[in-house]
Amino acid sequence: MRTPVLDAVRPALHALGRAWFGLELVGVEHIPPSGPLIVTPNHQTYADPPLVSIPIRRRVYYMAWNRLFDVPGLAWLIRRLRAFPVEIEASGARATREAVRLLQAGHVLMIFPEGERSRDGAIGRFKPGAFRLAASLGVPVLPVTIRGGHESWPPGRLLPRAGRVTITYHRPLHPAAGVEPRQAARELSERASSVIRSALERPAAPPAPPLRFPGR
Repeated sequence: MRTPVLDAVRPALHALGRAWFGLELVGVEHIPPSGPLIVTPNHQTYADPPLVSIPIRRRVYYMAWNRLFDVPGLAWLIRRLRAFPVEIEASGARATREAVRLLQAGHVLMIFPEGERSRDGAIGRFKPGAFRLAASLGVPVLPVTIRGGHESWPPGRLLPRAGRVTITYHRPLHPAAGVEPRQAARELSERASSVIRSALERPAAPPAPPLRFPGR
């Protein structure tokens, strides 16, 4: 399936991410090539949705905070990127129905379980919505760890500074079979949070040594 807007800017976005953020994409082989999927990254910057989507060569839909759709220009852009609104502080029944429709059609849905960007770079409490969807529909979850984004673009900063961002795609997690959906969702949330947190807290790898040429 094609994503016309993202496909058009994907190479430039990847190049810009590598140049400005030292962007490194790890574990892309874990991204399922087909079937319904819920992608659940931790949330650090406004750039997270497009950056996480770079290696996902499928049609991706996004649950986005409904207030973003009130911002002129931004609303037009995120709708072109297949985002749809969800009311963070409400039950979001309309958004849930749309999410169910998309997943039943075999699409990829990206949901940030924290619901908002981290204020300090640490992982916040995961909201249950994404995992309830996964448990009720039997859909796998793809945990994704974004690391370094907060240092480059913390809340309150207008533009990002150069930095080093690593995005790690972990193995998909499947809801437990034969378990009551609410319990399965809770266990799935805990597993996803643990996987993401472990990668986020792991000591950073040292930068690659500079290339050395004979005679220099």
